[in-house]
Amino acid sequence: MDIGFIRMLNKINGVKFGKKVKYNGIPFIYKVKDSSIKIGNNVTIKSSFLSNLVGLYQKTIIVTRCEGAYIRIGNNVGMSGATIYARKGIEIGDNTLIGGNVKIIDNDFHPLDIEDRNNDDKSKIASKPIKIGENCFIGVNSIILKGTELGDGCIVGAGAVVSGKFPPNSKIVGNPGKVINK
Repeated sequence: MDIGFIRMLNKINGVKFGKKVKYNGIPFIYKVKDSSIKIGNNVTIKSSFLSNLVGLYQKTIIVTRCEGAYIRIGNNVGMSGATIYARKGIEIGDNTLIGGNVKIIDNDFHPLDIEDRNNDDKSKIASKPIKIGENCFIGVNSIILKGTELGDGCIVGAGAVVSGKFPPNSKIVGNPGKVINK
């Protein structure tokens, strides 16, 4: 499919794009009614297997799933095969790099209570907004979980599972993600 056609479909759906958004491969971008996705200027979205030699598992996926949910991606952001999935809200600051196969998910995807999960009660899915500051770097295969706040200049090491609030310029590694230095 042609990138121009994809961009046109997303514009019809109300996705807002800044200037000079670059694609390598075709991402999956979708928003539900009464939610918002805004992608800043000079953003690079890689979705092709050969666009990042770290080895991408999938195309980039940027999705809102609930009314009122939002995704705001700042200027000069780059991502490769990332999943950005919001039921509440996700903000990504300017000049942030999102490594290959990173997952940024502001919810649990399913209710945690057995009965609610068996009844597929989506109203019981826990969600908390995520805020990623400016000039951050999120390493390959990392997972950023609901409620996480990364201050400006944070670095998340490869494969880290991050949850919580981290001050500016923190280096975060491991599972669970812990600050190793600033």
